[in-house]
Amino acid sequence: MKKCILLFLFIAVGILSIAQVNPHAIGLRFGGDGDVNGAEFSYHHGIGDANRLELDLGFGANKNHSRMFLAGIYHWDWNITGGLNWYVGPGASVGFYTYDGNDSYINIALGGQIGLEYDFNALGAPLLLSLDGRPMWDFLGDNAGLGWGACLGVRYTW
Repeated sequence: MKKCILLFLFIAVGILSIAQVNPHAIGLRFGGDGDVNGAEFSYHHGIGDANRLELDLGFGANKNHSRMFLAGIYHWDWNITGGLNWYVGPGASVGFYTYDGNDSYINIALGGQIGLEYDFNALGAPLLLSLDGRPMWDFLGDNAGLGWGACLGVRYTW
């Protein structure tokens, strides 16, 4: 009986702590995977009160590599307190990579994203800051396998 009550309370708290997702947000994500760093143009589209779709067009380079990719991530968003939220969700990406300007590869990846964000709309400012990680499993290309990157996101909301 105690387990049933605890399960009910856990589910009730989870339902009540759903974050209010902004209908739209656009901005930049800065970061990378430690080897190839860059930036992404990022767009959020709210789907209901607690879900959204994130679409990112990214660019990055170092002295040997350059890359461009498109990623799509579906988020479930939960409120921690005030404007502080956390989110998680599955996603995929397709990327175009070159090495030393000669070898080119196409990568297709599946993975997800998990992060924290602060929605300054709670304070009356149309700004969303986030910090997240995005582990992805690349299936094709010269660097197939698990990779991940961490990013700082800055977005304008409306």
